Amino acid sequence: MLFSGCSLLSLPSPKVAVTSKVYDCNERVITTLYRENRIEVQVGNIPEATQNAFIAVEDARFYSHFGLDPARIIAAAWRNLRAGRIVQGGSTITQQTVKNLYLSRKKTFGRKLSEAWMAILMERKYTKKQILELYLNQIYFGHGAYGIEVAAQTYFNKHASELDLAESALLAGLPKAPNTYSPFNNWEEAKKRQQTVLSRMVETGLITKEEADEAVREKLVFKQGGGKSGQAPYFVNEIIKYITDEYEDGAQMLFAEGISVYTTLDLGMQKAAEDAFSSTLDRYGTDIEGALVAIDPSNGHVKAMVGGRDFSRSKFNRTVQAHRQPGSAFKPFLYTSAIDMGYTQATTLACEPVEFPQGNGQPYKPTDYGQQSYHYRDFTLKEALAVSDNVVAVKLARETGPSAVADFARRMGIKSDLRPYLSIALGTSEVTPLELTSAYGTLASNGIRTEPLMITKITDRNGKIIEENDPIKERVLKETTAYLVTDMLTGVLQPGGTAGSVSGIISRPAAGKTGTTQNYRDAWFVGYTPELTAGIYIGYDDPKRSVGISGGKIAAPIWTDFIKKALEDTPPSEFPVPYGITREIICSDSGLLATPYSPNTIDAAFIRGTEPKQYCSTHSFPEREEMWHRDFFDWIWNDRYFRP
Repeated sequence: MLFSGCSLLSLPSPKVAVTSKVYDCNERVITTLYRENRIEVQVGNIPEATQNAFIAVEDARFYSHFGLDPARIIAAAWRNLRAGRIVQGGSTITQQTVKNLYLSRKKTFGRKLSEAWMAILMERKYTKKQILELYLNQIYFGHGAYGIEVAAQTYFNKHASELDLAESALLAGLPKAPNTYSPFNNWEEAKKRQQTVLSRMVETGLITKEEADEAVREKLVFKQGGGKSGQAPYFVNEIIKYITDEYEDGAQMLFAEGISVYTTLDLGMQKAAEDAFSSTLDRYGTDIEGALVAIDPSNGHVKAMVGGRDFSRSKFNRTVQAHRQPGSAFKPFLYTSAIDMGYTQATTLACEPVEFPQGNGQPYKPTDYGQQSYHYRDFTLKEALAVSDNVVAVKLARETGPSAVADFARRMGIKSDLRPYLSIALGTSEVTPLELTSAYGTLASNGIRTEPLMITKITDRNGKIIEENDPIKERVLKETTAYLVTDMLTGVLQPGGTAGSVSGIISRPAAGKTGTTQNYRDAWFVGYTPELTAGIYIGYDDPKRSVGISGGKIAAPIWTDFIKKALEDTPPSEFPVPYGITREIICSDSGLLATPYSPNTIDAAFIRGTEPKQYCSTHSFPEREEMWHRDFFDWIWNDRYFRP
């Protein structure tokens, strides 16, 4: 028998939908997913244009075949053979309906035979219009919408009977990849897919070229504020997207087969993230947006995700979809490359007017933010990073090479395209909050990069494992390099640093970096403790609008509020110090060992053997002092018992 529970000449009973559950890391239910969000509608109430849109893109010979389309099967097999992979399916609308109603998602030769035979039986039992009605009421359109009626309401806030050609073409393009082609997620891809559907309708003679062009020009009006948010809605949507994209029958799995999805999210941390995010941004009006994501650096587990102010208002997940310039929050990659090349925290560079030739003939002249364009003095690298000096950063990038900066950023977890120009030091290449936060986690985990992970395990209704994931780790930095950069970034959160305003609030070891883009358009803060890395992005979706405030003033306080709450039950711990690290008190003006006459000093870390050996000559001992005074001071200053 090709399938159990039925005769060869009759169809089996339709599958009974079972609720699926999504759990957090402590096995608390985040949400339940089910198929009830579906309203059946008779085919007579579905516009002809809507029916034709689906037929054109899914099964052009629907009305002429007997359930199977041999020509389509042969054409698909030939295209797949030439491509060396599956690029086209050969299933008819009837076969897809059979699969949704009766069959498991397991890919076997036997299942394909069952699907083919039952498609023939279905064609004998039902009319073409009845089969089309079953199909349009079963398919998944994304965002929890099953069937054409709920899809029309979800996307356009209207009934299926009210859909026009342009709207129908957009909806018909969704089932192939609901999340990829969702206009809420990716408008450009959704528009391209709509045009593909319209082109197919023209090719099959269902509409004219003029009608297609008019539909393309039509301005679509989407539903605002539709759908329930629930707990961690942006995170849950990423889970749904992953499963529906990765599995051929992912929507069926999620909304009908009663699977259990075990995730990395921590509902307690999620609540802390949402509270910290909203409590600050609520003071800045309703249009300002942003994102917050938190990752456990030891295993890459995403513990909290806030993709925007209100999921019901905007499903655009800024954590993973917003590509923005990070400004100075990109500088740690520059300093990581420099430290790894042999520069030290005490290396000095001058902040003064400088220009670099460019290919366009116009010299590049970096300046600093604030009232002063230049400080007209030398900075040690540790101080330059803490105060976020731009001129020093660009000069350092010139010495290390912009390509090296990009290379280290990629090593540490940046996946977006990076432009290897000098301005890369100031964060002019766009990244997402998730990848930037993950890359900082490489520093927090002592040089080990771990891929962000959201799902640990998926099981079927009987507890059988469908998928199980372990952290993917790779050492990409030396421990000493990671520690020295972390030590430098602790200065950002101390008095005098760009996030010094939070120095008295965080009562545990922490490091991080602020970022503010040109004209204060966007604001960032990415920071970490040994236990948790978190990134904050604040900005408007309209790129012409500016936040008007620095990352240290708006993003760093959100990070601080979140970390305090998220780690309130976790005892503080120190960043582990690798073997071979030594510390010295240096003069911040010269980068040499400090003397009692050095007005400004820094506690700096070094790989043993790279620390300065000479005392500062700018603030040296008076010439008239006796030699014994120098020797006595040298003994006292270098004795670890007396060192501060």
